[in-house]
Amino acid sequence: MNIAFIPVRCGSKSIPFKNIKEFCGKPLVYWNLKAIEESKNIDLVYVATDCDGIAKKVKEFNFKKSVIYKRDEVNAQDSSSTEDAMLEFLRKHKQNDEDFFILVQATSPLTQAKDFDGAINQLKESGKDSLLTVVNQKRFFWNKAGESLNYDYKKRPRRQNFEGYFLENGAFYINRVKNILESKNRLSGEIDLYVMEEFTSVEIDEPLDWHIAESLMREHILKEKNSKKCKKIKLFLSDVDGTLTDAGMYYSSNRGEFKKFNTHDGKGFELLRKAGIKTGLITSEKTKIVENRAKKLKVDYLYQGVEHGGKLKVAKNICEKEGISLDEVAYIGDDINCKELLSKVGVAACPANSLSEIKNILNIIQLSKKGGEGVVREFSKYILGNNN
Repeated sequence: MNIAFIPVRCGSKSIPFKNIKEFCGKPLVYWNLKAIEESKNIDLVYVATDCDGIAKKVKEFNFKKSVIYKRDEVNAQDSSSTEDAMLEFLRKHKQNDEDFFILVQATSPLTQAKDFDGAINQLKESGKDSLLTVVNQKRFFWNKAGESLNYDYKKRPRRQNFEGYFLENGAFYINRVKNILESKNRLSGEIDLYVMEEFTSVEIDEPLDWHIAESLMREHILKEKNSKKCKKIKLFLSDVDGTLTDAGMYYSSNRGEFKKFNTHDGKGFELLRKAGIKTGLITSEKTKIVENRAKKLKVDYLYQGVEHGGKLKVAKNICEKEGISLDEVAYIGDDINCKELLSKVGVAACPANSLSEIKNILNIIQLSKKGGEGVVREFSKYILGNNN
């Protein structure tokens, strides 16, 4: 069995509660847990925490592999080492001696499932005792005495011909359980190096690191994943209340109910239509207001009065008519009655003010705008790759 271990404390001096602070729309600890959930080689991950708030947040992710481990307070202090927490866990929760134990750092959120799987396979093949992750840094180093450490400045090499050094990026470490108990260290014996992409060198310790890491995540991971998914989208569906509107209900003494829509969303639907993508609205309410809005948006499909749990069935019916699969559908919604459909489509998104249960759906795109603020227009940019 291959088990992962993520130590996350309540305390953090530089960035308070950083482990559950939103990073690219999700709590920081989410990203490694998501990668582990998608890993083919990791069976379980223990989230070792002393914080009820962190434990609650992790449970909300509903990841099948994640287990909360309540670490002892004595090993959750500023002065406590990661090894203290590891050894405490292994002494209390007996594991097989030959099990791989993967120590994962939440402060390195750029780790992907392919990294975990690749490293485990590499360590098995190499036959070495333990492994750590590194990046290849082709930089020239000096000491305070003005001495070059890793090159001859009189014969400065070209960067492409310079082997450089391997920098420990702190993403994760792998060792066998028996080795950790014997050496009392995350690494021991003959050590293997797993080389990750250079952009993964950042570790989040200070506020500036946070902004740099978010930019790298958007550019190197989220952008690539979203663009691949969005290329095959043939149908765009949207919820209405809380998505096209701000979820407010406006009443007049003599003219009944009003809903406020955003004109920018209209442009989003127009651009999708021009790109050859069919569009539709699915809502639980049934009003003339939505019917009129649907006509103005020129959507291909309008379904009103859809009861709780019925949105997925409606979407499947549309897919059957269009001769497409749910993988070719993009859907945006904000509330619990959208959850089932959001969990099944190829690309799912939600407004910034959606319920936590919706935000925590695996692979959902949490947009920056709230419902009624043009969030559909924002989502259309993901699908079309249009940055205007």
